[in-house]
Amino acid sequence: MTAAIQPAIIEDKLLRHFIEELEDLQGRLLEMGTLVESAIHNSVRALMERSEPLAHQVLGNEDRINHLEIEIDDLAVRLLALQQPMAKDLRFLTAAIKINTDLERMGDLAVNIVERAIALMSRPPVKPLIDIPQMARTVESMVRKSLDAFVKREPELARSVLLSDDTVDRLRDSIHSELISFMQEDPESIQQALDLILVARHLERIADHATNIAEDTLFLVKGVDVRHHLEPNY
Repeated sequence: MTAAIQPAIIEDKLLRHFIEELEDLQGRLLEMGTLVESAIHNSVRALMERSEPLAHQVLGNEDRINHLEIEIDDLAVRLLALQQPMAKDLRFLTAAIKINTDLERMGDLAVNIVERAIALMSRPPVKPLIDIPQMARTVESMVRKSLDAFVKREPELARSVLLSDDTVDRLRDSIHSELISFMQEDPESIQQALDLILVARHLERIADHATNIAEDTLFLVKGVDVRHHLEPNY
């Protein structure tokens, strides 16, 4: 009887260990998400407040984000190879690998914004920055909601992120048109305007990555692929 019970005990221990590793993976993703959210927020604050300390804080956190990307990738790939998960666990690991990549790229884009902010600090302001903060608030909300949807497995919250993407695109187009007008009226403002156009473009790309996370969450929870808005009743 002892011999019959032993394999069941071993199997139970292996299952608990696998669950613990999945929880560890999600915890690392959450840590990375928190760092990336902070980087995005502080990169825009550095631009708005012309703050070098905030800019350097974003740059200083880049290494931790990059290290977490490697740790998460290694753990997820190892679990895929050794555990051969099925169904929802397989979808979770697949989503985790993709979300990990999106978060790392968001971190890079926050660094790009900071680099433009630092460049703008040495030049006179070209215009009151009204549209860019509005765009940034929308983008930050998308990032936060996409991560919350992933953690809480809430498909409706994920869908709300997808619906916000058009708002970001409209704000980007508005900022671009306004800055083009500034450059035409005042050639001396061309470099500052170009830097701000790049900031808007980086924010738009962050929104795209938040959309990717929302799509991966819907795949995780519902098992459907909604890329290109192909989900029924999207």
